[in-house]
Amino acid sequence: MDIGAISHVGRVRDINEDSYCVLEKDYNLFIVADGLGGHNAGEVASLLAVDSIRNHISKYISINMEEQLIKGIIYEAFNKANENIYIHAKENLFCDGMGTTTTLALKINSTLYIGHVGDSRAYIIRDNRIEQITLDHSLVAELVRNGNITEAEAIKYPWKNIVTRALGTDKNIKVDIFMTGFFPPDILILCTDGLSNFVDECEIKRVVLETKDSNETCERLVSMANKRGGYDNITILVAKYDKEDIESR
Repeated sequence: MDIGAISHVGRVRDINEDSYCVLEKDYNLFIVADGLGGHNAGEVASLLAVDSIRNHISKYISINMEEQLIKGIIYEAFNKANENIYIHAKENLFCDGMGTTTTLALKINSTLYIGHVGDSRAYIIRDNRIEQITLDHSLVAELVRNGNITEAEAIKYPWKNIVTRALGTDKNIKVDIFMTGFFPPDILILCTDGLSNFVDECEIKRVVLETKDSNETCERLVSMANKRGGYDNITILVAKYDKEDIESR
């Protein structure tokens, strides 16, 4: 696969609290995590989440497993990460209250499994359309879903950074798990809200489709977010099939 990934501190923050993972075996594992701004040690939380989930997936996942077992292992991985972050925060005073959003994409053969907590996002581009696979676990997203505010009002909502679910902030966590087919020439995008708050999905689709190299795609998208203020850390991951995979289909 043609995979690109960038994590950038942005133009305002002193520390990059985002983390990400790209793991290529007989399956592909991608993770992005965004340590909660305003909390202590967000960068510790996001790194713990990525490391814990990657290690659990690597230990237990096999490409010959049934779908329900794969989903169960993803669920376990998120809960193990939640436990690790929660315990670490309790045992280390400077980490008290830390947490992180986390979005995972696991590609096994022609199936894509998505695990999700928070407001980092997974998109898929298919048939010249972009679709957000995940649902944001945030106050503003819930207000829109409930009809309390409009999409237009949400853009300038003053508390867009308030998440309603995060790893590490509570003993128990609810994990969203989605599943979809993934075939050439489908394209996967994972990103933190440092991108999605400043570059809309139509712009993301345009840049992804008109830029051949995935690393260059990520660089262009990060540059766009920074030109619009760069008020947050920005992490973007793009994964698509190689040209040979598309031509042989």
